[in-house]
Amino acid sequence: MRTQYERAEEFRGLHHQTHPLILPNAWDVPSARVFEDAGFPAVATSSAGVMVSLGYPDGEEMPRDELVGAVRRIAQKLSVPLSADVVAGYGKDPPEVVSTVKMMIEAGAVGINLEDGSHATESLAPVPAQVAKLRALRELRRASGIPFVINARTDALNYARGDADAKLREAIDRLTAYRDAGADCVYPMGLKEPAAIATVVSALNCPVNVMVRPGLPPVPELARLGVKRISFGPAASYATFGLLKRACEEIRTQGTYHQLTEGAITFAELNRLAVSRRADEPAAR
Repeated sequence: MRTQYERAEEFRGLHHQTHPLILPNAWDVPSARVFEDAGFPAVATSSAGVMVSLGYPDGEEMPRDELVGAVRRIAQKLSVPLSADVVAGYGKDPPEVVSTVKMMIEAGAVGINLEDGSHATESLAPVPAQVAKLRALRELRRASGIPFVINARTDALNYARGDADAKLREAIDRLTAYRDAGADCVYPMGLKEPAAIATVVSALNCPVNVMVRPGLPPVPELARLGVKRISFGPAASYATFGLLKRACEEIRTQGTYHQLTEGAITFAELNRLAVSRRADEPAAR
């Protein structure tokens, strides 16, 4: 098995390919294993997916230890790199955020996603405070000996003041500061318009992450625009529970089971999702 250092280096390299890294976001062990078996070269966690699956709303109401435990369980079952969403880092100052990320790396993650927005207040962290956190994480990376990838997310497109152009300028200014503070990849949450994507990619000159959402251009166009990372976010959770809702409606109103049975996996396949795939076992392609 590869060491954590080797997985971190592999994950870092995936952000610098000609083709974008397609990064699915899991919420538990079986969803992560489905993505691994499908042939994705890395997996990330979805904060919303993980937290809701354990009975908490997205944000930081879920105890930090529970989130770390969920990441550890997933990391222990994967042979591909895992990146952990740490929300806003469970801390207002750099030492608290460093403590959270250190726990995630010790749990087996080789990347983290740190955001600057608050779901509860629909506001943005001050740029100097966020920069201080990122600089502290850069120092943690040096001290840990694990070259984990820092993905810096901004919610400026959602929470900044002004019109769409003002929000985009705020996002670019924030992401520039985050890149300079040590972020390896930047993530303007909500970005989907081709012209705006091109503007961000050109302005940042570093790997840019976009998230799957209605209206996002297809992968070939995103590649042409220079996007280096395309994450699922909570889209897989939305799709999965959408299927369950449709299945419930079908059996309740029609008395049939097509949604539950067509395309379903078997009992044996379900059980295998609780077992680590050997590193030398070929994935589906």
